[in-house]
Amino acid sequence: MSHSPRTRTVLSCTVLVAALVAGATGCGSDGHPLSAKPYDAAGQIAFNGPAGSQKADPDKPLEVTAQGEDGRITDVTATDSLGRYVAGELAADGKRWHTTTPLAAGAAYTVRVSTEDEDGAPGRKVLAFETREAAKKGRLNVTFGPGEGQYGVGIPITAKLSRPVTDKKARAIIERSLEVRSVPAAEGTWHWFEDDKLHFRPKDFWPTNAKISVSSHLQGVKIDDNLWGGEGKPIKLSTGSKVVAVVDAGAHYMTVYRNGEEINSIPVTTGMPGWETRNGTKVVLDKEYVVRMTSSAIGAAEFYDKQVYYATRLTDTGEYVHAAPWSAGSHGYANVSHGCVGMSTGNAAWFYGMVQPGDIVRTINSYGDSMPSYGNGLGDWNMEWKDWRKGSVVNAGLREGQLPHDEARLRPEV
Repeated sequence: MSHSPRTRTVLSCTVLVAALVAGATGCGSDGHPLSAKPYDAAGQIAFNGPAGSQKADPDKPLEVTAQGEDGRITDVTATDSLGRYVAGELAADGKRWHTTTPLAAGAAYTVRVSTEDEDGAPGRKVLAFETREAAKKGRLNVTFGPGEGQYGVGIPITAKLSRPVTDKKARAIIERSLEVRSVPAAEGTWHWFEDDKLHFRPKDFWPTNAKISVSSHLQGVKIDDNLWGGEGKPIKLSTGSKVVAVVDAGAHYMTVYRNGEEINSIPVTTGMPGWETRNGTKVVLDKEYVVRMTSSAIGAAEFYDKQVYYATRLTDTGEYVHAAPWSAGSHGYANVSHGCVGMSTGNAAWFYGMVQPGDIVRTINSYGDSMPSYGNGLGDWNMEWKDWRKGSVVNAGLREGQLPHDEARLRPEV
């Protein structure tokens, strides 16, 4: 913001710089406003913050006003101890600055005020204060998932809230306070699946070899009259190569791609009639060297009780890619399983060793139901992007092609 006293100062210095070429002694001549050390502006401003050791009410806006007719405020910067900036507005005449967003409870703030007098000389004043703690019973904590580590490019970020939130304004505050950053950057947003559960995913899969950080800035933030932001431990993830396995239930083959290049084609068997494998995109949840599978666990009429090896889990209800040597004659020819993708022990061992949680397994040409987007593992990718974005309070109203706002857009730094 430019004002006439400051403009005069810059023009004066320009003249003197030109004079330097002709042999002048310098721009910092005595009495020039820019050559002076900023004066203490304590007597030039008034502040409505707490006095002494008292703590401020976080519900009360901050206000800094200029005193006297000639002086004015040129800039105010307010940050808390976590580095969060407080939005504010400075009047056009420089006489008043006030906050436009709430303060956080239980936070320490530093307010840096810049002023100038009638001659354009700069003044400075640093103010510090703390805000009162929020009641513990009214705190909202957040837990992020998955755990830290390396994952495939299909892994969504999950956020579990310590209590349900239904109000749209409160949800918007929460979304804007949950930050996802990625290198390389990608477009993405949060989606509310339940009142206390939301997921974050990019429009497409994560970039390969990406570094992802997830953090909460809710600490001390007022969400509504009875709820304040609490703890949220940050997490850091990374991705490796893009691994996608396509299971063609009609052709009885699974083709595996790494970064778009085919690296293996494996004869398989999938779900028999009545137990058809679900169509759609599934995210690898976990890997278990041996799993006991029984007919009673899924309610199958025909009895079985098997130790199954090299089991790669795809759903909460027990769909796996695993070794099935007992059905070797059907691999590549017929579907005889109870919904899992079966293959030879050697092929299952290879797949088990090659994939990691977050990698993608996509089933096509099955007569089974579609994989749900929520409620049975991580089916997030089965929802179209336009519908996914509608599950965000902050970004639901964007037109196609518009980038998400604020922290809902992945930033190019960690």
